[in-house]
Amino acid sequence: MASPAQPTTNPPPPHPAGGPGRNHGMRIIAILLPLLLCPVLMATPSAFTPTAPGTMEIKTLPAGTLLKSAAPGDYFDQSGRLFGPLFRYISKNDIRMTVPVEAEVNGAAMYFWVAPDEVPKVEGSAGGVTVVQVPARLVASGGGRGGYTRKNFEAAQERLRAWLAEQKEVEAAGPAYAVYWNGPITPWFLRQYEVHLPVRLRNPGA
Repeated sequence: MASPAQPTTNPPPPHPAGGPGRNHGMRIIAILLPLLLCPVLMATPSAFTPTAPGTMEIKTLPAGTLLKSAAPGDYFDQSGRLFGPLFRYISKNDIRMTVPVEAEVNGAAMYFWVAPDEVPKVEGSAGGVTVVQVPARLVASGGGRGGYTRKNFEAAQERLRAWLAEQKEVEAAGPAYAVYWNGPITPWFLRQYEVHLPVRLRNPGA
């Protein structure tokens, strides 16, 4: 005797490419992305306002107290060596970290800003760190996003110099340097940076 026919069922529809976990992952990214895009940690004071990625501007940096660590060679080869003395200095003197970090690329040097209310904790030059008093500076600033590499620095500098050449009121007055807003915990593709060129008025008496 033949067995009764078994009911047929349609197979479930295939998951979209990437499977069900893909949508879950995208939701997590959507939640975290606004936090990661924040240029600085909310608890970290800023010495001045960042230049938005992809924009160029002329701005005045405030006068301030900076801590300098220097070493022979190239900044991108020496950045770890430069960071150590500065971190030990602010840790020893209980000085709060301030952003951004400034970097002299040729003739490697790294600078930490000291927030005005933290200046009384500065105990003078020591341990490979030099205390520097910097006057207010007028700079051309080009903002960018990406890895802190020589390639990105050179490309951003080239764009900034081309833009500056079109400005009628100011001209370059010194070498370019890098400005870095994020620490190593930030993914490379979300890191914010600037290239600065010191500038002066073309006709200051006009």
